[in-house]
Amino acid sequence: MATDKERIDYLRKELHRHNYNYYVRNEPEISDKEFDMLLKELEALELQHPEYADPNSPTQRVGSDLSSGFEQVRHIYPMLSLANTYSIDDVDAWVRRVDDALAGEQSTLVGEMKFDGTGISLIYEHGRLVRAVTRGDGQVGDIVTDNVRTIRSIPLELQGEGWPDFFEIRGEIVLPWKAFERLNEERIAAGETPFANPRNAAAGTLKLLNSAETARRGLDAYFYYLLGENLPADTHYDNMLLAKSWGFKVSDAMTLLHSIDEVDKYITYWDTERKNLPVATDGLVFKVNSLRSQLNLGFTAKSPRWAVAYKFAAERALTRLRFVSFDVGRSGIITPVANLEPVLLSGTIVKRASLHNDDIMKALDIHEHDTLYVEKGGEIIPKITGVEIAERVQGSSAVEFPAVCPSCGTRLIRNEGEAAWMCPNKYGCVPQIVGRLEHFVARRAMNIDGIGEETAAALHAHGYVNNIADLYTLQAEQVEKIEGFARKSAQRLIEGIRESINVPFERVLFSLSIPYLGETTAKKVAKATGSMDKLMSMSAPELEAIPDVGPSTAKSICDFFADPDNCMIVERLRLSGLQMESAADEQPQSDTLAGKTFVISGVFSRHSRDEYKKMIESHGGKNSGSISSKTNYVLAGENMGPAKLEKAAKLGIPIIDEDTFLKMIE
Repeated sequence: MATDKERIDYLRKELHRHNYNYYVRNEPEISDKEFDMLLKELEALELQHPEYADPNSPTQRVGSDLSSGFEQVRHIYPMLSLANTYSIDDVDAWVRRVDDALAGEQSTLVGEMKFDGTGISLIYEHGRLVRAVTRGDGQVGDIVTDNVRTIRSIPLELQGEGWPDFFEIRGEIVLPWKAFERLNEERIAAGETPFANPRNAAAGTLKLLNSAETARRGLDAYFYYLLGENLPADTHYDNMLLAKSWGFKVSDAMTLLHSIDEVDKYITYWDTERKNLPVATDGLVFKVNSLRSQLNLGFTAKSPRWAVAYKFAAERALTRLRFVSFDVGRSGIITPVANLEPVLLSGTIVKRASLHNDDIMKALDIHEHDTLYVEKGGEIIPKITGVEIAERVQGSSAVEFPAVCPSCGTRLIRNEGEAAWMCPNKYGCVPQIVGRLEHFVARRAMNIDGIGEETAAALHAHGYVNNIADLYTLQAEQVEKIEGFARKSAQRLIEGIRESINVPFERVLFSLSIPYLGETTAKKVAKATGSMDKLMSMSAPELEAIPDVGPSTAKSICDFFADPDNCMIVERLRLSGLQMESAADEQPQSDTLAGKTFVISGVFSRHSRDEYKKMIESHGGKNSGSISSKTNYVLAGENMGPAKLEKAAKLGIPIIDEDTFLKMIE
């Protein structure tokens, strides 16, 4: 009978294999339920045997909500950018230059897809992932290993054989279209600005401090370059095929090309076929296949001579403007929206496109029933880029921005220095009332299920909810009168409202719809202030001292609490039992370390690194992952890195041990 250690090893190996089959090969051998049962068995065994803990275990794919900030490291090989071309003729000219540089010897090329994400470098030792680093500035990047371990298409332990004991592999972290659309739907429901494209979403997700949230978003990864001193093959193509056999996701678009004619056909094919891929792309990459030839061609100051990127032209279409509508947001901002004759663009039907504000609309000089250019390019959100003047209807009038709110008729205002026109009728304008209610109940705010856009509008139309505080006096009998609700569903909604009083202070603050106060900044404000009472008493300069709170956000917070109606709503929420202060373990303990920046390095005996970081923050200090002239102290444990030690000494930064630090915060 196998020992627990043997069973753990077996389960880890099997689960890694099934992960690869499902996320890379798209050929699962077992059902999701069977996979989950194996994973639960492994989780139970690891819980019983903490001595067998392994950061590369399949159980660690879910991430943690205790991830620390990112340290930086210098790349072993610089991550240079590629020279860009924008026409087939430019690519053909590059091929000829390569052939000439290689003494007329025709070189085999490799054509690859250029994925539109964020670059990543992975280091493997003895077949195990040990470090993941972002591109950064090309010389130094952020260590994001914890987050990368959550990406299920990335092997934590290699399969097959023949890999070097130490190597680096580079690729692109991407967010597939389906995951991107789901994420944006969530952000819109939470009252947040949607990501403009999957590239921005992937980059932002990879840098989240909460690796559990990174895991939930569903990142993917494709790999395209192997580096090291002892690579198994002499050509780039063969090395990538071997990497594929070790478990890495290598695009099937990778193709050997032997002539300019083949290169041109490759470009023509993928210019159309890329639209059927599950992830965003923005071009193609061509590389010299022979590693010896790559070495001979060398590099310019910014890019390798043996590779070039071809960028796809942004896709755009012409379509007729039906009319411009003016949408009212929950903060009162009026957004002009072009309503279009439906047009197919990048695989989706486009019917609407934001014109953003009055200034942009005037700059485009849009007239009634104009024919407009609609473009996506790398953006998933369509945008209007121009007008086809030749097709303008003679005598048509320019579209005018309204002087009054299209919903309530209140005269619009425009604050000095801002582009947006706003409706100031916060508590009488229906779209604002309903929008704030939708934001308040969203999953990342108060998380009250059962209230969508239609229900929110109906609750207001019936006169039951005129502001967010009214939710806590709502009765099940009232909800039953809303179309689509029966007794049980109405009772569930009321129970959900009651349970929301346990939502932490930081999310209560976010749920208030204070302009410019997003989810991340709300967390920092809640942590810095500790309570609603303290926040309400703070001045704009005091608020600006909080990290990430700029002048606009500080003014917005002060203006919000200067409004008696807002204060009344907050007081009603307090009386309903909502959390108006941080939990005891989240509140600042002192400002002893205010204005001080610490870098933590080494291994500690009395507390963990994460615990020390929390202590620094709870006493007003700031953590940093790298030493600079702004660093005040280095908190050093055993085995502090020699590079950090040398840099601290060079800059004259004090190095303190655990005991010294703990005395500082007594």
